[in-house]
Amino acid sequence: MPHTHKIAIIAGDGIGKEVIPAGLAAIEKAARGSRVSLELTHLPWGCDYYIRHGKMMDEDGFERLAAFDAIYLGAIGSPTVPDHIAVWDLLLPLRQRFQQYVNLRPMRLLPGLVSPLANRGPADIDMICVRENSEGEYAGLGGRVHVGTPYEVAEQTGLFTRKGIERIVRYGFEIAVKRPRRLLASATKSNALRHAMVLWDEVAEIVRTDYPSVEYRKYHVDAIAARMVTHPASLDVIVASNLFGDILTDIGSAISGSLGIAPGANINPERDFPSMFEPIHGSAPDIAGRGVANPIGAVWAGAMMLDHLGHRDVHDRILGAVERVVASGKNRTPDLGGTATTKELSDAICTEI
Repeated sequence: MPHTHKIAIIAGDGIGKEVIPAGLAAIEKAARGSRVSLELTHLPWGCDYYIRHGKMMDEDGFERLAAFDAIYLGAIGSPTVPDHIAVWDLLLPLRQRFQQYVNLRPMRLLPGLVSPLANRGPADIDMICVRENSEGEYAGLGGRVHVGTPYEVAEQTGLFTRKGIERIVRYGFEIAVKRPRRLLASATKSNALRHAMVLWDEVAEIVRTDYPSVEYRKYHVDAIAARMVTHPASLDVIVASNLFGDILTDIGSAISGSLGIAPGANINPERDFPSMFEPIHGSAPDIAGRGVANPIGAVWAGAMMLDHLGHRDVHDRILGAVERVVASGKNRTPDLGGTATTKELSDAICTEI
């Protein structure tokens, strides 16, 4: 019997509208002949929708999305809409409302790509970041007073709970115990952030005792950022807070050849709500509409979605095709040093599938 999954598609803004069709094409091709059947619903939400309607999504958006098995997102953001509106009226509320407290981001140098780091190959850059995705520095707490005066004050408060830290660190260890190297690094800054990060360290020390087979290391976030550049092969699974993980994964993607190849998964592990899958590159308004955006991040995110839904074989089919196309050295978009269009790279991946 086929497994039917209801998927909400939010292509969003900028190159999101260009790479999501490529991802869907790869998913459709890989799912042929399998047990997977997808029921797709396209939702026109994002900054263009905001310009027309004064809101990023419909009033009943959360209620409608809750009925889906997963959300496939392209990108959110536009020069015509302030970032804090684009992010806080759609993206972050989705992550928080649906308890997508795990942000999972693989960072790999695919065979055939050249890292900007000298003399590094695929064996040197193969990491995965487990980023806390629902609280921390992006909890939205704080405010501004005396606005527009010389005495203006802005306060941004990070929210860290024992439960929130424990569940993300434990998820990180669960990932690490399944990977060959069984190595987990915790990104902290407890020498300066003496409340939140000290609690982070204390909880991590408790959780690590449940995973004696995993080698645990603690690094200050600035040190781990430097290590990703100087000694990337010494890192495997990284667990980090919301802000730290956001920054570190951009470094990881950059040293892997391009932000355009990097996928992200916003996961609700308990599956009480739909999880959301997206490339991490953003809407890239500087190249939007030119047809040259790299679709690999979106294709890979789609593969992660299929894996989450229980179809590892379809995931492997998609990612294997991506790896073979990249290794061939053909059909590369400009970010990878080539001249191919989004469609040409998408077609090559589908053909390989």
